[in-house]
Amino acid sequence: MPTPCGHAAGSGGVPPPGLVIVDKPGGFTSHDVVARLRRILRTRKIGHAGTLDPMATGVLVCGVERGTKLLGHLALDTKAYTATIRLGVATTTDDAEGEIVTTASADGLAEEAVHAGMAALTGAIEQVPSSVSAIKIDGKRAYARVRAGEDVVLPARPVTVSAFDLLAVRRGDGVVDLDVEVECSSGTYVRALARDLGAGLGVGGHLTALRRTRVGPFTLAHARTLSGLEAAPELSLPLDEAVAVAFPRRDVDQVLATDLSHGKPLPAAGLGGTYGVFGPDGRVIGLVGERDGAARSLVVLAPAGG
Repeated sequence: MPTPCGHAAGSGGVPPPGLVIVDKPGGFTSHDVVARLRRILRTRKIGHAGTLDPMATGVLVCGVERGTKLLGHLALDTKAYTATIRLGVATTTDDAEGEIVTTASADGLAEEAVHAGMAALTGAIEQVPSSVSAIKIDGKRAYARVRAGEDVVLPARPVTVSAFDLLAVRRGDGVVDLDVEVECSSGTYVRALARDLGAGLGVGGHLTALRRTRVGPFTLAHARTLSGLEAAPELSLPLDEAVAVAFPRRDVDQVLATDLSHGKPLPAAGLGGTYGVFGPDGRVIGLVGERDGAARSLVVLAPAGG
């Protein structure tokens, strides 16, 4: 595992601001991870972006102290996963945690048919999210409505699956297990891909394992395990480095750095989207976006005096 590039939170006081990229273990909710981090780093000021289901493992982005201000601005619109899909069995939740609803022998499935089915689910597609997703319907989560006994069918929505690649095939006892890699847009449900692949092949399918390997610019190379954090409570990316990794960069002189730290707009630099502004000492001042001929503050990360 790579050596972490953050700073130790220390045995007392407030931890430094930044991001902790956690390699979430299976069986933990994203909230469970935040609760554990609060204990490890001894601060309540921790949040997360890009929720992972309890069954899933892998990259979960967490902000610490002023790093929480970044979470709503991070471009986490592309994600990558490795997963295992079981063909021959469909479940109520489209994953291994649900009850079996249908079974059909997948023994006769040709690998060519599997490739064709995966190709049909690649590119810009309309996907019906799983009925037990966290999508809200009239203010209530879909999964909560399902648990309450409601019959929930969510409308299809556009997503992009930029890669859906087959890594390995294992056969046995009437089922076929596929190890796959997926790269997709935010809002894509990999378990829905498993469901739709199985349905298209006429045998049913569900997800048995899911590991997120990347979200936006953050990968497993940045990630720390919870046990590793217990032993050495360090950030994955201190605030300055986190902004440099996640956003385009603009360096300014001390006069403009002071202006921005007081919330004043800067002259536009012709940069699109959200970007980080850094002072002459290399420290991040804040995030800005350009409009009406000026770069206006979205988040001030280094206010005057600290």
